[in-house]
Amino acid sequence: MLYTISTLILSLIVLVLAVIAIIHKNITVAIIAMGTVGLFTSVIFLLLAAPDVAMTEAAIGSGLTTVIFFYVLNKIKNHDA
Repeated sequence: MLYTISTLILSLIVLVLAVIAIIHKNITVAIIAMGTVGLFTSVIFLLLAAPDVAMTEAAIGSGLTTVIFFYVLNKIKNHDA
């Protein structure tokens, strides 16, 4: 019962953050929201007894993708100046 409630709450948080990542005008906030979606998704996978998928999502979906997006954003801003 506790796992079901926590999974539902985390799922709602993921949905709200995904909408923020899509709608927000500030690109930095959108990237952070997208990275947080990956982090909360990895916690959901951990609660659903899939630790291998959770580690992969945390490393790639939350960590590496966010770093790559910030790197590209920095390159674009430097190129425009």
